[in-house]
Amino acid sequence: MFDSKALTRNQSIALITIIAVAAVGAYVLAGGENQSSETIKIGLCADLDNTYGKSILQGAILAAEHINAEGGILGRNFEIVAEDDNWEERKKDESGAIRAFNRLLSLGEADFMISDGYGITYREIAAKQKIIFFTLAETRDEFTQDVLDNYDKYKYYFRGCNGNQSTAIQGITDSVITCRELTGFNKVAFLYYHSVESNVLGYIDCLNEEGFDVVLAQSVTDVVDYSSAFAKAEAAGAEILYPLIYSSSVIPFVKEYHERQSPMVMWGGLTIASNTDFWEITEGKCEYITCTGFPVVVGYPLTTKTTSTHDAYFERWGEAITNKAAAAYDIIRFILPDAIERAETIETESVIKTLEETDIETSLCRRFVFTPSHDIMVGKEGPNRLSEDYFFVAMFQWQEGKQVPVYPTEFMEEAGASYMFPDWPGPWDNFN
Repeated sequence: MFDSKALTRNQSIALITIIAVAAVGAYVLAGGENQSSETIKIGLCADLDNTYGKSILQGAILAAEHINAEGGILGRNFEIVAEDDNWEERKKDESGAIRAFNRLLSLGEADFMISDGYGITYREIAAKQKIIFFTLAETRDEFTQDVLDNYDKYKYYFRGCNGNQSTAIQGITDSVITCRELTGFNKVAFLYYHSVESNVLGYIDCLNEEGFDVVLAQSVTDVVDYSSAFAKAEAAGAEILYPLIYSSSVIPFVKEYHERQSPMVMWGGLTIASNTDFWEITEGKCEYITCTGFPVVVGYPLTTKTTSTHDAYFERWGEAITNKAAAAYDIIRFILPDAIERAETIETESVIKTLEETDIETSLCRRFVFTPSHDIMVGKEGPNRLSEDYFFVAMFQWQEGKQVPVYPTEFMEEAGASYMFPDWPGPWDNFN
């Protein structure tokens, strides 16, 4: 059984090798004589000691187990081979990451690659080695633009999670417009980590163009006490607080909002706040906050595969699935098998062509499609958004211990949900 606690690099490599071999062996026996013993190897580079890196590995293992239980692809099983690239500790030292990626190609004999960091470095290696590479973290527009500008070199690169920066800015702007429609509020404050400051500047420009009054944009550090940050936003007259706070710091941030009964609606990015156990973690003090979320993390049945993936991950690992774990799962469980089956081979050039023609339902969206630049298609097609959805990030509000969708509006209406104001005094007292 995989230990869900953080592992050292050597432990992680050894353990995933054991799991992969054991699982493949079991499924080969179950598959009978027609089952090839040769596996299709998926290489995974991530910070396996980090929460997200560990979850990505677990999502990958689960997907391989599910594929192999069904007999594999083209008579072959999937095998996960992984390396810890220590991304959190060595962001400025890429030598270890380069060694980790190359080890998976040489010693691990990976047929396909997935990573969660070092996007530029890994992309260049993948281009040189001519191996298909999915990234779960890199959002810069130029990465996929390079596929169009220099196709022969960068055609191996595919974005596997989230859209690019431009679509993220458009999505956040659209969501805050929806918040204004629901509340009547127009004054916005941003509280954010310095690492996303460039993104925030883009958000502010777009909101200004839409007639919003951005009264505060305050960088905050990873602390336990956020009282002074809230005081600044309140003093500035903010009606909508848009946070961009990550990791466990979300917990004291949300508690501070509730305990001070801050007279602002909270609508923004709070990573772990969309986890299904966040209500218990905060002792119910997340009531009324609205945060970005993925239906698969929340457990909302966006597609026919969403809740089964959500439930299977929890059953296998005893913890909530993350968006990146779901993305890794979808690549290995749905996207790559679909492309390989249509190509009838794992030959790189053939699979690139079938990946470019991908149009399938996954855990994360009703239609997963790659753009000509190998980005993720984001948006809608036709008059009915939800019947033609591509990838999108929703907004969920905590209400009475449950998360209900409040954005996009069509999503909220489909769920029969409605937005709720806090039950303490605030500008909503004058809402008509």
